[in-house]
Amino acid sequence: MAFIDIYTDGSALGNPGPGGYAAVLLSGDRRLEISGGFSCTTNNRMELMAVVEALQALRGNDHTIRLYSDSKYVVDAFVKDWIGGWKRRAWKNVKNIDLWQRLLPLTHQHQITWCWIKGHAEIPENERCDVLAKAAAASSTLGPDLGYLGNSL
Repeated sequence: MAFIDIYTDGSALGNPGPGGYAAVLLSGDRRLEISGGFSCTTNNRMELMAVVEALQALRGNDHTIRLYSDSKYVVDAFVKDWIGGWKRRAWKNVKNIDLWQRLLPLTHQHQITWCWIKGHAEIPENERCDVLAKAAAASSTLGPDLGYLGNSL
């Protein structure tokens, strides 16, 4: 069983607007940085996308993970079990269902400790994610966030 620290962040330049996500994964002396973005999305979607992409980047299952995010939306969904309530209500009136439903199976493959951290608090890996997410959001080659567009029509 490998131990991994994951830092994630999302950004939207306007809400909605161009958005980016990023993650830094650390395990021993190994480091992986990932980022991407969409031409029209929201900050909350990018916060979620960062976690989805980070967990999808892992090889194998059953990792012990500390996942750090400055998004209460993401962390509290697990720590305060908002997800349990959403499931009991059949996801009624829940935003970003497509991303939550992509994320949930990934979380069941690992043992994750969800850690909220204050944004812009000079935590190096969180600051790095912020830089990467903003750079991704500012890219001139962004495609559409079909999940967002499909839910906003």
